[in-house]
Amino acid sequence: MRRIFIIRHGNTFESSADARRIGAATDIPLVASGHAQAERLAAWFAAQDFPIRRLHSSPLLRARQTAAAIAAATGHPLDGPLPWLNEIDHGPDENQPEAQVLARLGQQALTAWDEQAIPPQDWKVDAESRLTAWKNWFAQKGEGADLLVTSNGAARFALLALGLPLQNLKLRTGAFGELAIDETGATQLIRWDERP
Repeated sequence: MRRIFIIRHGNTFESSADARRIGAATDIPLVASGHAQAERLAAWFAAQDFPIRRLHSSPLLRARQTAAAIAAATGHPLDGPLPWLNEIDHGPDENQPEAQVLARLGQQALTAWDEQAIPPQDWKVDAESRLTAWKNWFAQKGEGADLLVTSNGAARFALLALGLPLQNLKLRTGAFGELAIDETGATQLIRWDERP
């Protein structure tokens, strides 16, 4: 059986900071709490009894830092960044305060994004190529676990590629989802948005 873990990077803002929309155009590092989340993820994966087949991240620093912690704890080397795991581009909302994004787009548009992955106006998502990349990844054969460290905007397309939408597609920072693929190619969602 093949297992795929879709992992969201750790925090990039301290809890006291105002929330902002951070996407592909803003390459910021983890903050202290984000490093702590990465270490918890790393400890959890190191304690599991399955062989890691591959460990990839998006090209963004926050994802690479999270993946590096997992690599150090598990002893599995980083297999390099995959561009299709990169975060989406929030267009005019990139790096803007969440209140300002809400005022521009409205709650309905943000809910449609969170629940159905319908991108708000002027966001650059490239949904078709993301869906294709996830489908191609899932179609690969093999045993063991694939660990893919990414961002919230990219992670949601994994479920959509499999026709497994949830009521809420979001992954919290420092959380992961797990999928199992058997030898026939049948996929089962084991869990989503779980923090160790």
